[in-house]
This record gives sequence, structure tokens and C-alpha cells, in this order.
Amino acid sequence: MTAHRIGFLLWPNCKPLTLALAEEALRVAQRVHPDVVYELSFIQAETPTEGAWRLPGEAWVGKLDGLHKLFLLADEPTAPMPLALSSALKQLVRGGCVIGAISAGVYPLAQLGLLDGYRAAVHWRWQDDFSERFPKVIATSHLFDWDRDRLSACGGLAVLDLMLALLSRHHGAELAGAVSEELVVERIREGSERQRIPLQNRLGSSHPKLTQAVLLMEANIEEPLTTDEIAQHVCVSRRQLERIFKQYLNRVPSQYYLELRLNKARQLLMQTSKSIIQIGLSCGFSSGPHFSSAYRNFFGATPREDRNQRRSNSPFELTSAPVERG
Repeated sequence: MTAHRIGFLLWPNCKPLTLALAEEALRVAQRVHPDVVYELSFIQAETPTEGAWRLPGEAWVGKLDGLHKLFLLADEPTAPMPLALSSALKQLVRGGCVIGAISAGVYPLAQLGLLDGYRAAVHWRWQDDFSERFPKVIATSHLFDWDRDRLSACGGLAVLDLMLALLSRHHGAELAGAVSEELVVERIREGSERQRIPLQNRLGSSHPKLTQAVLLMEANIEEPLTTDEIAQHVCVSRRQLERIFKQYLNRVPSQYYLELRLNKARQLLMQTSKSIIQIGLSCGFSSGPHFSSAYRNFFGATPREDRNQRRSNSPFELTSAPVERG
């Protein structure tokens, strides 16, 4: 029986768990079903830095031949690929290879234009950055996407969901169920399911008024509501709302709301090229000094200091970042 050849193109510092989930699902499938034959290969896209964790695989030597599927695996957004590797990937796609991306593996595919017009599952941490840099890609918040000959999983346990979907499509739902049972997976999740866990789980509380209040806050970042307005919307008194927040989150509503807006601002600072003033205004701060002061009090650095430090440690820079003055 002819083996189905699947390759994994790995960037340095990938998390071992991410690759292990994909590999284990395919190996278990072969163990429980004798007619399933996969030939797996692991290729290093770049030479790992000295002392870095090294995943299995051989260094790329100029060719990517004979693969039926190739998954690009990275755990942080990547710098542009060398021209030779870019050409090899494009040639592989032209030859009919189905190509996929796991976690930040969507970045190199998008850089090459190989995701233009396709849906791609992008981890929620990178949604703003990815959408800004690659507007031709239909970035989704799904666990995984299978759009024609492009596959993508947002990362984490979603890679296992994608592999189970692959097994189901190629060999039937019964095999996918058997692999799921072997791996003690509670249920097989659909790709269209959302990445973020339910709000009440994130809060550690199922109090309905608390959940309603936080949902209102998350929906009104740019133009924050007052505590009185939130209390009115959720049909409790201001004093009762403050008691609920103090009991379950150990802070008053205004403090929680401010932290929510500051965390959103930090995400935009690190992932987009928007100016600091634009970000401050979009997160409900009335002026640059107000935003900078609140940010420094919470994070211990000004927005500009935080952004510059992050960029100096990043393997890539936002090429469209504007020059900021003042």
C-alpha cells in the first residue's frame, strides 16, 4: 500500500507539544487501522540558535519533493523566508501539494501570498496584527479551517482537532473516533468553534450579572460606559454591582474596566502599526498624556518604551510602522 507522505516544516523554538499532538494523532491512526499508512518527515526551516530547543528533523537542503501534504509550524510570527525556500514552497504548491499552517505558520504562508483569498485560522493573540498585515487573507477566530487545498489550525490543542478532521475526511469518522478514544479526547470539536473559552470560565464565576457587566465592558472599549450606566444596563444598583465585582474579582468595576482597556491597548501596541495616540483613543483614553500615565502606572513603562522594547526582541518588525514624534 502506498504511503501518504506528510511533511512538517519547522521554525526554531517551536513548542514540542504542538508537533507531538499532530504526530501522535497520525501514529495512533496507523496503529489502530492497518490500512492507514503515513510517511512523516520533519524539516528544519532555519538553523536553530545555539542552545535553543531542537525539534527532530533534518536541515532543509534545497528541495521539497514528493509530499502530499506539508504543514508549516511556528510558534511566533516569523521573519521573511529566504528566496530559495520561498521558491521551493511555491513550486510544491503548483505541483498539487496540499499545504497547511499550524499556529504562527500562517505568517510565512501569508507572506508568500499563498493564503490570499483563503480562510485561515489565526490565534486570537495575533488577530489584529495578522489582519492588518495581510488584508487579502480571510482571518478567522476558528479553531481550524479547511478551505479547499489550504489547512490551518490556530495552535494549542486545535492542531489535534485538525488532525482528527483530516483522518475523518480521508478514512471516515469511525477512525477519527477511535483515535480520539485512544487519546482520551472528550469530544471531537468542529473547526468553526471559537478559540476563546466562555467568559464565565475566564472569570471563574457564573454570576449572571457579573457576566453581563463584563460583556458590556468588552463591547464598549472605545467609548467606555460609566459604572452607573453599566449597573443600569444589567438592572442592579451601583452599590450591588460593586459588591459583586469585589466578591468575585477583588476589585471595583472601574478598576477592572481600566485594566481591560489597558490590556487591549497593549495588544494593539505589540501587534499593529497604529500610532500610540490612535491606540489610546481607540481604547477610551481622552488624550495622549492620560493614556501614557495610566499605562505606565499599570505596566511600569510608557506605551512607547514598551513597544520599543518588544520590537527590539522581536524577529520581525512591522514594516508599515509610522514614525512617531514626541
